[in-house]
Amino acid sequence: MSKPLLGLLIGAVLGVIDGLSALLYPGTASMIVPIVIGSTIKGLVTGTAVGLLARRVRSVTVGILGGLALGLALSYLAALTPDPQGGHHYVEIMLPGAILGVIVGFATQRLGRPATPARAQGGAHQ
Repeated sequence: MSKPLLGLLIGAVLGVIDGLSALLYPGTASMIVPIVIGSTIKGLVTGTAVGLLARRVRSVTVGILGGLALGLALSYLAALTPDPQGGHHYVEIMLPGAILGVIVGFATQRLGRPATPARAQGGAHQ
């Protein structure tokens, strides 16, 4: 499986889990569907981007830091949306997003099929 596809799949699964973790907080049950959809989209975007990074750069450290940065950035954007009472939940939203990014960054660096080198252009055809 290619690294971007692996990142996409892991990101989607972790995104669903991230969204469902909102049920741990009272008062979120009525908003669970949009939360899960948003978290899944964040996971898909993070997974695909980190998978593409893993295709170009072969460094677990870079993969983890890239996943962490993207997971935090996308989660921050999601946390800017206030709840019905006008409050923001930065830690509750950004911490799972950061963890998702770190896991996807690690997994895409360690697992998945590395990119195959492009075939040489030109030369005699067989």
